[in-house]
Amino acid sequence: MSLFAKLFHRPHAESAVLINIGSGSLSGACIRYAEGQLPTILYARHLPLEGHEGEDFAQAIVRTLEALTNLLVTEGAPALQRFAGSGTADRILISVDAPWQTTVLRVETIEAPALFSFTRHLITEEFEKPSFAPAGQFVVNESLVGTILDGYEVHAPFGKKASQAKIVILASAIVERLAKAATLVVRRSYHTKEISFISGASLRYQAVRAAFPLERNYLILDAMGPEIAFALVRQGLLVAVHDTPFRDPETTSWITEVTKGLTELSEKYPLPYVIFLLARSEDVEKLSAALAAGNIGALWLSDNPPKILTLTAQHLHSLIKVVGEIPVDLILALMTIYGEAGLENKYEK
Repeated sequence: MSLFAKLFHRPHAESAVLINIGSGSLSGACIRYAEGQLPTILYARHLPLEGHEGEDFAQAIVRTLEALTNLLVTEGAPALQRFAGSGTADRILISVDAPWQTTVLRVETIEAPALFSFTRHLITEEFEKPSFAPAGQFVVNESLVGTILDGYEVHAPFGKKASQAKIVILASAIVERLAKAATLVVRRSYHTKEISFISGASLRYQAVRAAFPLERNYLILDAMGPEIAFALVRQGLLVAVHDTPFRDPETTSWITEVTKGLTELSEKYPLPYVIFLLARSEDVEKLSAALAAGNIGALWLSDNPPKILTLTAQHLHSLIKVVGEIPVDLILALMTIYGEAGLENKYEK
């Protein structure tokens, strides 16, 4: 943006409602985003997901989501009104965790006998290609997480020349029945048409990348739900995602599954020495103890064990602002950071 444009530039701002549908609970927050300022969490609530007799998973989620959106409207909207002058939500972001989502990494390759210019049109063409989705699910979000030109990752690729380009795309697929039911519930409470879905695993990887931009080699061990999701980053580029079943962290089967997943990754890639552990607050102590007792460092074939960093919402407080004594957990903190990146991309010139 030129200096002249900046003089007459009006900072962009909008309000958002963030909702996470987890395997054991639902959480929601009202957020105010403003260009040049930290995103502000004005309201947050958590509700347990408890099924009633005779209900299937979709009915239980819909019933709990109805209760949550009612609180977001009756209590959250007034908080937005007091802070921003309007209680209207400009957009709704819903993240869905396992077992109702699938996260897939795909790499599309473009080659030509002569040098070609890398353009936005090329990316559009690659995004139009169908992504894999399991039966009963459909792709709801595709995020560009890397571009490689002639073997080198390039952060600002447009206009550059190359003979080969690789586009790294992270796709989220959601159970179709759940997505449709959740959309109906949210539309009864909010009039915005901007309702988007993303898998929790995809969102949390992108939020961690935004929160720690100087980290170039690391592994995310996402144990926020009933599956353990791994995301491996090498030289700043996401190179692999991997899911493995979750087990009770109080039993040896949990660390067995973690070790199995790490072993499968190590057969293809060198493992980094930084591991971000993402876990619900009630599981942090148990999971940290399980990792310490599991001797996973043997997989590194080195005298230097990996450094395990257990993320909490408090670690992210320099990137977000919380009004009052609002109970903000790691899920909502990472959703807030991801949503800020979405605002920047929306108004990118």
